[in-house]
Amino acid sequence: MPTSLLKKKARIAGLLYLVVVLSGMYSLAYVPSKLIVWDNPSLTVHNITSFERLFRYGIVSGLICYTFFLFLPIALYKLLKSVNEKYAKMMVLLAVVSVPITFINMQNKFAVLSIIDNSDYLKVLTAGQLQSTILFYLHLFDNGLLIVSIFWGLWLFPFGCLVYKSGFLPKILGVFLILGCLGYLIQFLGHLLFPNYANMDISTYIRLPASIGEIGTCLWLLIFGVKEKSSKKPD
Repeated sequence: MPTSLLKKKARIAGLLYLVVVLSGMYSLAYVPSKLIVWDNPSLTVHNITSFERLFRYGIVSGLICYTFFLFLPIALYKLLKSVNEKYAKMMVLLAVVSVPITFINMQNKFAVLSIIDNSDYLKVLTAGQLQSTILFYLHLFDNGLLIVSIFWGLWLFPFGCLVYKSGFLPKILGVFLILGCLGYLIQFLGHLLFPNYANMDISTYIRLPASIGEIGTCLWLLIFGVKEKSSKKPD
């Protein structure tokens, strides 16, 4: 494949990845950190009702993230299929299967909006019941993210292998992506098997390889594209 065409495909994939990364960080990290206090339902509801627009922005940002994540693996497939088509197809399958799960899971946040809109059919509930119900739906959303994180991790393994073998992307990024796959799976099992896993030191660092690998790959594709030696066909 001509280097110019390869670089164009790389930068398209990098741009899609950048949208996924930024919208994902906003919806999954920034907004919850400003609004949700897991051990204080009253304060959480106060924050959401006081900054409802921010909560809605978080939903929109999440939907943008998941939509672009549908197109990202397809763009990466076009870039990396010459390395190993079997791995490239596996990468697409494992990534795309997560998208409908994330969209269905978003219903939990829409349920929160229905409650804070104070619809007539909810007026029979007390303030305490409403607060508990809202936190219940937020926990359901969080559990949904835990389930989908299985696929967010699994797709990184074939992706990392393709990056490592490509010859036109840094091998170290491939290593981080593969380690990121293991990190996601360990985090899933940790939350499932150990109730206090979130308070363990390992939970702070276990996702670092995935973050380094994904953000690093995103920036490399966007800024550098591919190495000039890309004309050499990988083994």
